[in-house]
Amino acid sequence: MARSGLEEMPLFPLNTVLFPFASLSLHVFEDRYKAMVRRCLDEGRPFGVVLIRSGDEVGGQADPYLVGTAVDIVQSHTYPDGAMDLHVMGLRRFRIRDLDDEGPYLVGYVEPVEEAQLPGPARSEPVLNEAKEQFELLVERLFAKQDLNVSLGFPKDPVALSFTMANLLPLENLQKQMLLETTDTLQRVETLIPILYRQIQELEGPPFVRLTSRELADWITAN
Repeated sequence: MARSGLEEMPLFPLNTVLFPFASLSLHVFEDRYKAMVRRCLDEGRPFGVVLIRSGDEVGGQADPYLVGTAVDIVQSHTYPDGAMDLHVMGLRRFRIRDLDDEGPYLVGYVEPVEEAQLPGPARSEPVLNEAKEQFELLVERLFAKQDLNVSLGFPKDPVALSFTMANLLPLENLQKQMLLETTDTLQRVETLIPILYRQIQELEGPPFVRLTSRELADWITAN
């Protein structure tokens, strides 16, 4: 611990958002990040994945968004040239309060992001159940195209459920970052529900009606 009780967190800026409970595969080849990973492995400590706000993933320094996800290194493989393949798992969110860019890699001094308490069952269960039903329907539609039957097992924890669904939906990075920064579970799920509806609708496709030339006549203007 350092800087008034803030946790020191080595940072890996990427052009992706990683949610808690989600996994990510990384190929590490830059010297600075190889050194960072070796330190984390030697000390048994996490590093933080943060979305790049500006700058590049490879080369110079990147300016990150201030909320990221600490990850545990689940598997690692080192090649003869020192490059590494990593499989990491998202653990918990953090908020950067201070940055140190003096070393070879970026270091954040961070505090936890706390989730708000979930409302009672009368308020939360209808929303959670609707999200689960729509997500299950979406998955069924996806696999029906491949002539496969699937059975889903949802996380019992509402926070894990919300992040699991967010991770599996095709969202833009800024949408994902917004969901990552949201501290209200129900608000996160309520944001996902219309996205689920749209995804299902897109899979089913809009009804197609072929119009005749007579029906089009009023819309045609002669030049």
